[in-house]
Amino acid sequence: MGQRAVVTGSRTSSWNVQEGRVRVLRGFNEVLVKIGNWGTILFLAVIAVVIPYEVVGRYVFQKMSIWSGEVSTYSLAWASMLGSAVGLKKGYQVSMTSVVGSVPPAVAKILKWAAYLFTLFFFGFLFYYGLYQTLYNVKQTSPAIGLVMSIPYASLPAGFFIMFFLTLEEFLGFISPGARGEAK
Repeated sequence: MGQRAVVTGSRTSSWNVQEGRVRVLRGFNEVLVKIGNWGTILFLAVIAVVIPYEVVGRYVFQKMSIWSGEVSTYSLAWASMLGSAVGLKKGYQVSMTSVVGSVPPAVAKILKWAAYLFTLFFFGFLFYYGLYQTLYNVKQTSPAIGLVMSIPYASLPAGFFIMFFLTLEEFLGFISPGARGEAK
């Protein structure tokens, strides 16, 4: 009985370390989601101001600003990527629960594993590609306002970085002991 307690104790301590890492990841993700929330609000506010300004300038004053189209487009890129990350945390992603619910539990668990691994690979690849595009366009500037194009392109790695870590947190919760095999 004493040996069993030691084995159980070592398992418990290793799982406590993993739980500690998951807690740190969860705290990191909370910060990322707050940044995503505030960034989405900021860029949507910019869009909400610039688009009516552009419409009024075009149709009322018969004069259009050269910068408003670019500002609204680049704000939309940032709002879309950060908003997608926040939506992922809130569970707004597309899922196939009817497929997973219609198969035996062992098959459902394998499907969920595969879905998590595919999603992590997908977000990791898109983070890498977005980072590549950001660095590749560092010398390019936008035609109207002269903005370095790395700034709008940086929305890609920023959004996919957040999505990767949110999915990693869910995956670690899925594989942790005591998990019911269900995604949160």
